[in-house]
Amino acid sequence: MPEAGSVRRAASPPLTERQEARRRRILHTTARLACRGGFEAVQMREVAESSQVALGTLYRYFPSKVHLLVATMQDQLEHLHATLRKSPPAGETAADRVAQTLMRAFRALQREPRLAEAMARALTFADRSVSPEVDQVSRQTTAIILDAMGGLENPTPEQLSAVRVIEHTWHSTLITWLAGRASIAQVQVDIETVCRLIELTSADD
Repeated sequence: MPEAGSVRRAASPPLTERQEARRRRILHTTARLACRGGFEAVQMREVAESSQVALGTLYRYFPSKVHLLVATMQDQLEHLHATLRKSPPAGETAADRVAQTLMRAFRALQREPRLAEAMARALTFADRSVSPEVDQVSRQTTAIILDAMGGLENPTPEQLSAVRVIEHTWHSTLITWLAGRASIAQVQVDIETVCRLIELTSADD
């Protein structure tokens, strides 16, 4: 993930309702194309045509395909978060609940491996110009983990550090699985292992 001092684009004004609908249409089109053919299938001209927006308009929203796919990942995580809130994990401990939550997220991505691969590649290719979009993915992942921990309103620095390590591990295991270097069982063991950091940081409360 980019460091806090990364170069950032100037903050954009809030989108109007019409602009938000257009942005959502673009993201849905991107996900559909990625599901069909992965990273290479997402071509800016085709996204614009399928979304019924001008190519120049698409570039104003998303300067590159990497920006677009990272934003698509944030959108996918947002939908997942909404689903998890309706049906939260039932583990006895915070570590259990976070592990269950992240495995549910993993399995959701597993159902659309080409989309998962496209989004993971975009995160890997992201440079400093994509910092705002990458930060959104990180914030969404953090929010999902904190909710699973019990909706902590004021997590300690140690707990936030544990969350960051868990987040990094989750993204890393996703990339490793997509590359065929890890099985789902191995991913689950790694996720459950790193989630034990929650118990270590909570013990100091």
